[in-house]
Amino acid sequence: MSDTTTELSAQLRERTGSRYSQRVRKAGGLPAVVYGHKEEPVSITVDAHTAIGYISKGEKVFHMDIAGAKQYVLLKDLGYDYLGTNIIHADFARVDMNERVDTKARLKLVGEAVGLKTTGAIMMHPITELQLNCTVTNFPDDIVVDVSDMEVGDAIHASDITLPKDTMVLLTDPGAIIAQIVMKAVQEEEGEAAEVGADGATPEVIAEKKDAE
Repeated sequence: MSDTTTELSAQLRERTGSRYSQRVRKAGGLPAVVYGHKEEPVSITVDAHTAIGYISKGEKVFHMDIAGAKQYVLLKDLGYDYLGTNIIHADFARVDMNERVDTKARLKLVGEAVGLKTTGAIMMHPITELQLNCTVTNFPDDIVVDVSDMEVGDAIHASDITLPKDTMVLLTDPGAIIAQIVMKAVQEEEGEAAEVGADGATPEVIAEKKDAE
């Protein structure tokens, strides 16, 4: 998390429903709701370009000005269009900057694995983020994982990751595979079993060494 909390202005939204939300989006706004801390939920509108720009960069905590009243909020959920590509709604939860919350941090693989120099070797990346419990002030922007020393057959599990702060608690299954180098022939023989990651999703292939033509 950056040293300064991102400022985000919002306007109260008196009318709700799909028809009015469409009008908000056409006018360049992003419909959203703020809830939590035993206060009534409020419907708001934020500038879509500004908010989505911050969200795309991984920002989660905002110092939000809602009609002159400032409060800290945590991005909890996003709604997408029917294609699953464009953000059309956001949920924010009021937070105390010292409270502990569950969140997700993106994984960033760095380095060139030595095992990928072997012809036919590929790197699988089954999950791209870790679930954590930490204080709001300690949200990590991302978690860097160095894969430089990985050989064919090596795997990095969630339990192998050193979290940025000692106070952070890993919620992801410790045995979940973060990165693994396998031979393509072996991966193909195993079929779908090798294609499915720990969360049931198709793993991402990071790199592959091919024979020179």
